[in-house]
Amino acid sequence: MQKLKNSFAHKRNIMKTTRLRNRSKFSIAILLIFLFLIQIANASNKVRIATIGAASPSVNKNQTTAAYVEQMISFWDAQLNQVLKSKLDLIVLPEACDVPTGLSYPEQKLYIKERKTKLLDFFAAKARENNCYIAFGSVHEVDKGLRNSLIMLDRNGKVAGTYHKNFPTIYEMEGGIIPGVEAPIIQCDFGKVAMSICFDLNYDELRLKYVKQQPDIILFSSVYHGGLMQGLWAYSCQSFLVSAIGVVQLPSEIVNPMGEIVASSTNYFNYTVSTINLDYKLVHLDYNWQKLVKLKAKYGDAVTIHDPGKVGAVMITSEDKNVSAAQMVTEFDIELLDTYFDRSRMFRKKELEGTN
Repeated sequence: MQKLKNSFAHKRNIMKTTRLRNRSKFSIAILLIFLFLIQIANASNKVRIATIGAASPSVNKNQTTAAYVEQMISFWDAQLNQVLKSKLDLIVLPEACDVPTGLSYPEQKLYIKERKTKLLDFFAAKARENNCYIAFGSVHEVDKGLRNSLIMLDRNGKVAGTYHKNFPTIYEMEGGIIPGVEAPIIQCDFGKVAMSICFDLNYDELRLKYVKQQPDIILFSSVYHGGLMQGLWAYSCQSFLVSAIGVVQLPSEIVNPMGEIVASSTNYFNYTVSTINLDYKLVHLDYNWQKLVKLKAKYGDAVTIHDPGKVGAVMITSEDKNVSAAQMVTEFDIELLDTYFDRSRMFRKKELEGTN
């Protein structure tokens, strides 16, 4: 009788163990499917962007500050209507675009008190009506003074994040602008976005923070162009950079992660609209030449391998809806740019240690 009970108990244990194993296998399968679907969702991640390089209008100072506000709303309504014929994911506007041109700091403060959130509300309504993100430069009051900020509105017109200019000019700080200290990354539904404003572009301290955080796009809202600094930031952060310059004579541009201009406003049109693909990886040519040949041979037009020349690095972009650039480089064991640089550092370190 005891042997029979032991036999039943043994069978129950076997059945329980089998069920647990099956559940474990099922859970692992679900996890693998989930991870696969995430990778697919990230494949060929195309984003439609507009940038407008318009200077805020000057105003007739004989009119009321309330009239200033209405003039500003009317101006930006006309500017946005230039690009809203396209179905957009993101619109980028210049620095301090919610303040008229030509006001002294005391006059700005009076205007800001009258304006309150009226420009913010206007841009929020535009974002909501057109189902797109809008980033606009704003000068606004805080408890201890003024902030020069870049505000990101989401597709519902809600504030998705705010960046305060980390490095205002001396003139700005003398006029009451308080420097920011944080470098936030804003998670949008298409990717990670970092922000910078005008004079910020001169400072490695801020750029190196973004190098570590690896944003997909850096927004640069400004009244200064920055020249070669735009390409430097894009390449060192391995990010697209979208500039909106509030000076008509200077172009507002989209720069790719290789530091190349891929779209620009012109002397005839103060805006540009372009589609970028965020499903990309940067790799060095060293040790990857034949792997890149094999990658192109397999995927053909479903992958773009772009060589800007002179830097020894290329940009792999997936045009495939089901296979991401990350999956492609993994499949062919292609070493990423940063990984190669780190491996070179380690090799150098070992060589130096061996000579001591």
